[in-house]
Amino acid sequence: MTVQILCDSACDLPKETLESYSVDVLPLRVTIDQEEYEDGEGISPQEIYEKMRNGKEPKTSQVSPQAFRDRFMHYIQKEQPFIYFAFSSELSGTYQTAKMIEQELKEEHPDAQFQVIDTKAASLGYGLIIMRVAELANEDRTFEDILEIGQYHAAHMEHLFTVDDLEYLQRGGRVSRTAAFVGGLLKIKPLLHMEEGRLIPLEKIRGSKKVLKRMVELMGERGNDLENQRVAISHGDDEEAAKQLADMIRTEFGTKDIHIDMIGSVIGAHAGPGTIALFFLNDTHK
Repeated sequence: MTVQILCDSACDLPKETLESYSVDVLPLRVTIDQEEYEDGEGISPQEIYEKMRNGKEPKTSQVSPQAFRDRFMHYIQKEQPFIYFAFSSELSGTYQTAKMIEQELKEEHPDAQFQVIDTKAASLGYGLIIMRVAELANEDRTFEDILEIGQYHAAHMEHLFTVDDLEYLQRGGRVSRTAAFVGGLLKIKPLLHMEEGRLIPLEKIRGSKKVLKRMVELMGERGNDLENQRVAISHGDDEEAAKQLADMIRTEFGTKDIHIDMIGSVIGAHAGPGTIALFFLNDTHK
């Protein structure tokens, strides 16, 4: 490849997919029962969700400065251009850490060609961006092309999601304690989206079936050329609901390429079991 693509584990793409695209991934970390694990290694997302259902509260941590320095130096020493597309800076300090290391290394190695980009995306919304830029890298597209198209996809990536229990988002400071209490009391399913990388509550809907239907409606309002773009659905250990949503999308829009996968341990630690998230472009696929 002319350009090496780097990402972090918050993209929620399975190891096989990342390997097939030759993407280099830096793992975030999750701590539960006093044990720390690399996201995707040593403990499965299912195990994390099961522990959460039993009252455990996992903690997460970003990629370390040293991990970034080591990985970036690996490619700099090989004179290999690379781009690290990062998890949303609004949800993790990972991007800021990578940016700090980028600045240090560019001073030390002014001829090195590399860039750190904030996707302002998460889970498979982030994963869709990584899949697209990796395809371009494997076609030996230029550094500038990959940068431009990657940033375009990041700018136009829609995130729609619902959680089973607002308590998990409240613990992570994503919604207020009052909102979490009222939502749980009334069995309300919150619908959220992302604005500039931040989680923003959108609507409150009573009942799981209605919330999936509303997600499809919003997809129709916001999406563009849905029949011909790649769409993704990620889930917090609820594959049945994810497949149901995919069927609704195929019926409504004729979408052929729908990528379904489980939300990884780090994002799952904040969103909780039962989360369903939908990702698509609100503009023409590039």
